Amino acid sequence: MPPRKPPTARQRRLGSELRKMREHAGFAPAEAASLLGTDRTTISNTESGRFGVSSTRVRTWADCYACPDQAYVDALADMAEERTKGWWEDYRGELSVGALDLAELEHHAVGFRAVQIMHMPGLLQTEDYARAVYAEALPAPTPANLRRRLSHRLRRRDVLDRASPPTCTFLIHEAALRMQYGGRKVAVRQLDHLLKESERDNVTVRVIPFAAGGFPNAGSSTHYVYGPVPQLDTVQTDTPTGSGFVDAETRLLNFRAVLDRTEGRSLDPQSSRDFINEIAQQV
Repeated sequence: MPPRKPPTARQRRLGSELRKMREHAGFAPAEAASLLGTDRTTISNTESGRFGVSSTRVRTWADCYACPDQAYVDALADMAEERTKGWWEDYRGELSVGALDLAELEHHAVGFRAVQIMHMPGLLQTEDYARAVYAEALPAPTPANLRRRLSHRLRRRDVLDRASPPTCTFLIHEAALRMQYGGRKVAVRQLDHLLKESERDNVTVRVIPFAAGGFPNAGSSTHYVYGPVPQLDTVQTDTPTGSGFVDAETRLLNFRAVLDRTEGRSLDPQSSRDFINEIAQQV
């Protein structure tokens, strides 16, 4: 198959999973190439995401590697089969690669679990609130770039409206509820929107009050995205300089533990809605 330049995060992930499968089977690249009737260059380019791979080839390689996890193989074959152009491609060359990769990740996810410390989750932001958040970016976006960022963020929200939406749990710190991005009116409308979104069947909002004290990884937000099988989970983190993606098994395990402990410090969903209402009255 022809090379793809540059590969998306999803394409790189598929390649890295094929590499893990090969390594777990105990084959060196040259051994795998001989077994599969190909060459080392093809193995290398496929595992790096530079070459595409068909679902049939994924299953053939999994069979040759004697992978016993059929659900995992099926999920990888589905990743290879997905070749439609996603809506986020409309923004390629205009927004960061990380922003596009996040939209693609969310599009294919079966669920999310996120912790937000200082602002509302992106999927639950109003347009005015998002505009106020972007206004704090350095360097400041141009008017045209701001419009594209806002358009991209609002289109990300559509994932919550699809026929089979992901199951989402948003853990939001009290600090985020009290930060008045855009001023009082914007903050009140954002809190009202948050309450409305929390009534969705697939959305759970839980508040971490100041009174809960400390919790793991309190200094940064975490976006844990569930894949069709646990091996394909991904964590996305935000920093002032861009997005980062984590998919190493040990680190995923640690992030799940962090989220479990953090969720244990949060209020239950109904108490969280009451808490949000109380803050909205105080703003």
